[in-house]
Amino acid sequence: MTPHARIRLAAARLLVHPDEQMYGELPLLRELTAQVEIPELTRFLAFVEGERPLDLAAHYTSVFDTRNRRCLYMTWWTDGDTRNRGLSLVGVQRTYRDHRHRFDGGELPDFLPVMLEFAALEEEAGTALLEEHRAGLELLRLALTDHGTPYALLLQAVSATLPGPIPATREEAKALARKGPPRESVGLEPLGPGVDLPWPKLPERTSA
Repeated sequence: MTPHARIRLAAARLLVHPDEQMYGELPLLRELTAQVEIPELTRFLAFVEGERPLDLAAHYTSVFDTRNRRCLYMTWWTDGDTRNRGLSLVGVQRTYRDHRHRFDGGELPDFLPVMLEFAALEEEAGTALLEEHRAGLELLRLALTDHGTPYALLLQAVSATLPGPIPATREEAKALARKGPPRESVGLEPLGPGVDLPWPKLPERTSA
């Protein structure tokens, strides 16, 4: 496993809601972090280990909230509450299926930890998938940075695994979406100067 794959796998494990499984994996994640020597991961693990589990869970819930424009579901960043999102989810799922990967955790296929796990196991195809959704990923990184949460460290580490410069502003991040492939835009306002992205309400999720 390459250094980039290790970073993505560690971020995938740490971006889920903190539970017993995540805490049980901390020793392995510490070892993984030591091998890749990424300061952002080291600092984030120190943050996790310094927090009480209940406090960390409450922090996670408050951070990743669409009402505060910090969403872990990548297709929300470009599709919002439109019919386009269904097509996008099918496309992500098809990518997994084409590489014989099946994720049965009950999450939607555009959930960032799921994408990162795939991008760790299938580095070339996973990089292409993250690049396709990079505008949302970078906007999330910037939103987390502005919020001041240590979770921004994980997005910084992930962004560094992708080719090209890391966007420094929201305008630069949104420009990435305009450079992508043509998309159906029915029900979706164009991404232009002064036009913000749609921010939908997160629906209830049920296990597949």
